Amino acid sequence: MKAAVFAEFGAPLTISEVPDPKAPDGGVVLAVDATGICRSDWHGWQGHDPDIKLPHVPGHELAGTIVEVAKNVQNWKIGDRVTMPFVAGCGHCTPCLTGNQQVCDNQFQPGFTHWGSFAEFVAIRYADMNLVRLPDAIDSATAASLGCRFATAFRALEAQAKVRAGEWVAIHGCGGVGLSAIMIASAMGARIIAIDIQNDKLAMARELGAEVVINSREVPDVLSAIRDVTGGGAHVSMDALGSRQTCFNSIACLAKRGRHVQVGLMLADQSHPEIPMDLVVARELEIYGSHGIQAHRYSVLLGMIAAGKLHPERLITARLSLVQGVEFLQKMDQFPGTGINVITSF
Repeated sequence: MKAAVFAEFGAPLTISEVPDPKAPDGGVVLAVDATGICRSDWHGWQGHDPDIKLPHVPGHELAGTIVEVAKNVQNWKIGDRVTMPFVAGCGHCTPCLTGNQQVCDNQFQPGFTHWGSFAEFVAIRYADMNLVRLPDAIDSATAASLGCRFATAFRALEAQAKVRAGEWVAIHGCGGVGLSAIMIASAMGARIIAIDIQNDKLAMARELGAEVVINSREVPDVLSAIRDVTGGGAHVSMDALGSRQTCFNSIACLAKRGRHVQVGLMLADQSHPEIPMDLVVARELEIYGSHGIQAHRYSVLLGMIAAGKLHPERLITARLSLVQGVEFLQKMDQFPGTGINVITSF
C-alpha cells in the first residue's frame, strides 16, 4: 500500500510502498476513505509524542470501510463504513470498565502508538468497543473531520464543562478545535466570545455563532474586554490553542464559579503554564481537561448532526490528495490555517 512515512523526527515525509497491514486479534483493517490533518500529527512528526516509534505513519482522524475482520470480532463485517475516536480503549482496565475509554490505561491510538491513517489501509485494534457505524447521510470527509477536533470540542463542552443555554462561553483560539467549539456552543444556546489573533478566523467565528470577537493583538487587555462584555466574566472558557498565554487567560477571564476546560495541547516548552491559582481559590473556579470522546458517546453527536443542529462539513476548508496532505502537514507551523483539511484521495 501507499503510505506517508517519516524515518526521523522533523525529516521530510515520503510517500512509500509499505506492506499492507493485517487485522490484529480483536481488530479489523480499514480501507481509508478520508483522514484529517491535525496539529497533533505535526507535533508527532516533530518528536513531541513519546509513544511514536520510528519509522512511523501519522494520521488519527479517520473514516473508512472494513476490508478485513479478525475471527473474534463480533459486531462488524466487511463493507461496513465506520469512524472511531482517536483514543481506542482496551475494554479491560478500570477507566474502560467505568465507561471512560478516552483515558484507557492501555490505549490504542492510530497515528501515535501504532501506524495511522495517512495510508491506503490502517489496522484498528479493539474493534468491537471502539468503532462507530456511519449513517449513509454522513460522507467520509465529514466523518473524518469529527475524529479529533470536533468530537473533542463536543465532549469538552457537553460532558466536561456542561454548558447551559444562555451562558457566556469564551473560546481562546479559532483553529479547527476552536471553530468546532463555537459551532457546538452555539447549538447549545450559549453566548460566545471568540478570541484570536487573525481577523479571517474571527470572521469565520462570527459566521458560526460568536456574538463577540476579540483580536488579542489589537485589544490591549483581553481579560478586561471579556469582563466588560459579560458583566463579570465568562461562565465557561476553553483554551482551544494550547499556549501559556491562552491557558492563563482562559482561567483568569472566568466569573465566580466558572469552568475552564483545557483542550489545546500543552506540549514541549508550553507544557507547564502559569495558573492563576489565587483566582481559582477565591472565585471557586473549576478546571477540567478533555482528552477525546468515547465511542459510545458518538450517538449524541451524530444525533445532533442528523437533526441539523450541527454542520461539521462547514469547517472543511480543503479536500486534498495524500501528496498535498503531506505537503500541508509539513508547513502547519507556518500556515496554521482556519478549519479542517481532509485527505480524501490516496
